[in-house]
Amino acid sequence: MLSECRASPIVLGINRSDYMLDESEVQGGLLKLVEINTFAAGAFGTSDTIAPLHRHVLRLAGLEGLRSSVPDSNSTVRLASALQRAWELYARPQAAILFLVDDVEMIFFSHFKLINELRERGISSIRNNFEFVHKTGRLSSDDRLFVDGREVAVVFFRDGYVPGHYTEESWATRLLMERSRAIKCPDIATHLAGTKKVQQVLARPGVLERFFPEQPQVVQQIRATFVGSYTLDQCPEGDRAAAMAMDSPDRYVLKPQREGGGHNFFDADLVRVLEEVGAGRGRASYVLMERLRPRVERNVLLRRDTPPEPCDVVGELGVFGAYIRAEGEMVLNVVAGHVMRTKPAEHRQGGVNQGLAVFDNLILC
Repeated sequence: MLSECRASPIVLGINRSDYMLDESEVQGGLLKLVEINTFAAGAFGTSDTIAPLHRHVLRLAGLEGLRSSVPDSNSTVRLASALQRAWELYARPQAAILFLVDDVEMIFFSHFKLINELRERGISSIRNNFEFVHKTGRLSSDDRLFVDGREVAVVFFRDGYVPGHYTEESWATRLLMERSRAIKCPDIATHLAGTKKVQQVLARPGVLERFFPEQPQVVQQIRATFVGSYTLDQCPEGDRAAAMAMDSPDRYVLKPQREGGGHNFFDADLVRVLEEVGAGRGRASYVLMERLRPRVERNVLLRRDTPPEPCDVVGELGVFGAYIRAEGEMVLNVVAGHVMRTKPAEHRQGGVNQGLAVFDNLILC
């Protein structure tokens, strides 16, 4: 697919970097990177409503002094501004922004908040799935993308970040969009950059320095968020990493070579998978990472059909970022809000969509 894709002069990226407060480092903990999402950067907008709710609860509890410590996210406005800037650079006022979504979307309220914000700015949207684009999509003679008769300036992918999301028809539709002049968020190259393998390579000594030459302080700050990440390729380095994991499976997590959380293996399951794949090519479809020891707090999670009782919980902070590169020049690079998710400490995997985690927020002390 890469060889057939059109290299757009405009690149829009909306990422979410996920962090946990790791207690294994020093007293007080350090924020450590769990993963980078260049595609599966969901839950934007939802966090915007949490801060006002928590301030209201603090007022009712008589804790007025803490209300100013609850940060706003404003991700809807910030991400809408990034999409608007990309739409403006496309320079076709009649064109729309396409939200490519799953048939069953768990966090569609986030989409509609963003769509409504864009509408207020005079930008129309199309929200539909691969099947709809396959049936109604076409390229013009100058490779402009039209869906249901409407020109598309930006394709904002909210579906299609793992192979299981695709049928043969969906792959053909993805290729149609990648061949077009429309700005893709993300394009196929950025999509692939979100895999665990790229994150493992970025953690190698000397790699970050290529992107931040003569900025050792920046490199140090970024590297301080990394945990050990090791290749499992068919090579001596991969053999050593596999042996480390087999000897001390409680210290590591085995992650599949894809974007998005979940589907990780711990402890006995980690050993089982490594024994099954052996030293063959299948081992390279995983990456080995040091296991985080997130801070455990006591809290009450409000979930449907679950009594509100105190329990041990852990939190995961997602920080949104938006950037635009046009003709090789960076024209936008901003932090675009955050989302906090909290779940019972006994659950290693699964989040809000699985009914385990809840949307939450921070108190900045």
